[in-house]
Amino acid sequence: MTVEPKFTRKSLSAPEYVLALFEARDNVAVLVRNRTIRQTVQRITTAETAASREFQSWLRYENFAGADIYLGMNPINDGAYNRTKANIREIRHLYLDLDKDGSQVLEAIRNSTEIPAPNFVLDTSPGKHQVIWKVEGIAQDQAESLLYKMANHFGGDPAATDSARVLRLPGFVNRKYEYQFIVQVVQESDRMYGPRDFVIQHDSPETPRHFGEAHQESTRSETPGHKSQSEHDWAYAKRALARGDDPEKIIREISEFRTNEKHDPEDYARRTVTKAQADLNHSTSATANESPARSGTSHEPGH
Repeated sequence: MTVEPKFTRKSLSAPEYVLALFEARDNVAVLVRNRTIRQTVQRITTAETAASREFQSWLRYENFAGADIYLGMNPINDGAYNRTKANIREIRHLYLDLDKDGSQVLEAIRNSTEIPAPNFVLDTSPGKHQVIWKVEGIAQDQAESLLYKMANHFGGDPAATDSARVLRLPGFVNRKYEYQFIVQVVQESDRMYGPRDFVIQHDSPETPRHFGEAHQESTRSETPGHKSQSEHDWAYAKRALARGDDPEKIIREISEFRTNEKHDPEDYARRTVTKAQADLNHSTSATANESPARSGTSHEPGH
């Protein structure tokens, strides 16, 4: 179990959080997405400006009007005007998005011997969390491979394995739900981590097996090789459909994640989900057409 005896856990405001993640002059991406009016605005500005009273006042206004507020997890190149992987200056953070059995998974992360203690833990809605580590000396492809491994190992959202990912900004209402939930963040460590602090392996003996259907399905279906982001999206859609999620909800989630990477993210998301559904239907049909009588195998439950 990783312990940080010298650090006192503390809650952070949005400005404190931004400046705890970044240097004042770092360029950061702030995403404002209003699902009701289907409007997304992204600003690339310095961390100092993003934490300023004027900028935070604008974000509060947009949040009150129905928008969700997000912050990119890695700094942007000078002169860049959008948040793409090519425009990421360097890797500063690794992260997990825990939306299934979040509290159980969070406890497993805190007790893991394969990854270090998190720097920040966000409560994004009841039982759902986002976990962040401050890192240095990790290349972009190395970071994305490690993000994938951790998501697969702990049952995190496999779509959140992109170095250009945005996560929620604390202090603002999560507008995805009818009830109001204000996102909160606690800083749990001030350490900086490197590649050697993350020793997680695929299918290691420590891999938890009790975090629910989503993690079990992920463990069975994903291969150890690093996948493209399109393959991650397809795999995520297939798992979500298999566990009964609404296809329109899955489309919205993929579309939101790819907002600034695809010319038409909604069309891309819809085609991804349609293909995943077709593949799932084909697999189900093939299984149903197999005749137990031909194999002579009993299908009675075991005792």
